[in-house]
Amino acid sequence: MRPRDAGWALTLGALGVVYGDIGTSPLYSVQTVFALDNGLVRPDAHDVYGVVSLVFWSITLIVSVKYVIFVMRADNDGEGGVMALAALVRRALQGTRANARTATMMLALGVAGAALFYGDSVITPSISVLSAIEGLEVSSPELTHLVLPLAAAILTALFVVQRFGTARVGGLFGPVMLLWFVVIGAAGLREVLASPGILGGLSPSYALAFVADRPYTAFVAMGAVVLAITGAEALYADMGHFGAPPIRRAWFALVFPALTLNYLAQGALILRDPANRANPFFLLLPGWAQLPMVVLATLATVIASQAVISGAYSMTRQALRLGFLPHLRIRRPSAQHEGQVYLPAVNWALFAAVLLVTFIFGSSARLATAYGVAVTGTFLITTTLLLLLARVHWHWPAWRLAAVVVAFGLIELTYFTANLTKVAHGGWLTLLIATLAFTVMMTWQRGRELVTACRIEMEGPLTDFLAQLHRDEPIRVNGVAVFPHPNKDTTPLALRANLAHNHVLHQRIVIISGQTANVPHIPWPERLIITPLGAEDDGIVHIAATFGFQDPTDFPEVLRRAAAADPAMLGPEGDPDRASWFLSRITLKRTTRPGLARWRKALFIALAHNAASQAEFLGLPNDRTVTLSAEVPV
Repeated sequence: MRPRDAGWALTLGALGVVYGDIGTSPLYSVQTVFALDNGLVRPDAHDVYGVVSLVFWSITLIVSVKYVIFVMRADNDGEGGVMALAALVRRALQGTRANARTATMMLALGVAGAALFYGDSVITPSISVLSAIEGLEVSSPELTHLVLPLAAAILTALFVVQRFGTARVGGLFGPVMLLWFVVIGAAGLREVLASPGILGGLSPSYALAFVADRPYTAFVAMGAVVLAITGAEALYADMGHFGAPPIRRAWFALVFPALTLNYLAQGALILRDPANRANPFFLLLPGWAQLPMVVLATLATVIASQAVISGAYSMTRQALRLGFLPHLRIRRPSAQHEGQVYLPAVNWALFAAVLLVTFIFGSSARLATAYGVAVTGTFLITTTLLLLLARVHWHWPAWRLAAVVVAFGLIELTYFTANLTKVAHGGWLTLLIATLAFTVMMTWQRGRELVTACRIEMEGPLTDFLAQLHRDEPIRVNGVAVFPHPNKDTTPLALRANLAHNHVLHQRIVIISGQTANVPHIPWPERLIITPLGAEDDGIVHIAATFGFQDPTDFPEVLRRAAAADPAMLGPEGDPDRASWFLSRITLKRTTRPGLARWRKALFIALAHNAASQAEFLGLPNDRTVTLSAEVPV
């Protein structure tokens, strides 16, 4: 495929994955604005033009300028997303005078952004699918009673098929979303040509006049206007899949014009017939096209939901790599696409939460009251991290930083404050989910630090252990024994236990340490460092393997690569595919030691107890893995 053709193929792919959420926002955002507080926003020229102007300039400033132009410059070796940005900021701070606490706080801010994303991930599939199926209320009112059961059935099917991966249906995503944007743009153009005066809503003067004349109404309206830019974070989070140029090309060539036309048209329709404000999106179409549009909208919202679910998988894997979550079972449905992962625990937890909120809220209008808090919180966190990166790494002058604060920060703060008014009406849900996710991640990270300190104390220096070997000269048996261990400074507990109970050592001993870097991928030639330990005839070596946070943690492959790079490492008869693996299994015992509150210790122990096995996480062969236990206080 020629580079030009490949670029357009990526652009089509970006349409299918990146823009599903923001592309389906016209289904519910405008009708939500005019449904606020039983008609607080009036369907007259002043309010309609004000709302249209607010929507257009929100999309222009937050999506086009902030994300597409500025934020996508902050790539972590091509990867995006709030956690990748936080890792990038922490890495930039390490070269400055900033202390470790500041760097840790920035990473915690990224964790908070990830937690808010989980809250958004619960609402998005439900509100998207419900808003599409509710088109039946317009095209076929007699089928209204089927809206909730159909939405539940579609959501169930969506989560059930996750285990098969998206490779088989991924090719359909781009063409379907291409058709979606062409149709909503054409429907919008039809109405705009009939009412060209609505183009005046593109002027920022109408938004300013709306805010000045009716400040309270405008403030409340902004809590719903923000629904038009939900999904903006996906532009950044999915950058690693497609690269910045295809995402920018798709936005400016098709998505932005189509959305603008559709929002303008919905405003014109409401002005022409105020009764249409209940569901202006479907009423833009002639009667014969409304039912087919329900089908197309359902497909588009399923794609939007798929993008959010996949994003939750990727976010979880990043958090796991950075040490904020315990080992979870990760499956890779596609042998060709390394980026496709499936996490059963995340999938079914999301499914339960999505189905629960679907039945509790029952309609997209009620769900809209819960939507927006998590999204605007993530916006603010991204802007904060971007400002710090621009100051420390890009060396922006103070005036440019101040301009970003005014252009983005103040607007996003207003959106966030406006959405706080929704907390009592359903916004508490996303905040509760985010709080739970943040608590889990920070508790695991802190508990892991405490356990690591206790382990180091129990393990003792490796140099002392090697000196003891030379004094005692234990019996050596044929074969290769491999001990996964965090470092080469202390002795693996499994190595100590094996010698203590069996009184023998293998001829070749390999200690493998893995660590995760703040970059997504590391090439194999740069990933391994092999270091002999002890005397030349001891047969003990250490392999340090550094993984990117998007790389699979495959220790048997590490051993094979190291043996190929240094054939003498395992000896003439050493075979990496016949090596025995020895794991140190930690049994946690809750004590009164300081460091964590009692309830957080209980949570940490519960998380550790339910984590996936270390052998599975490291990709170890079941028939050649021995696990030895040790009790560690926490």
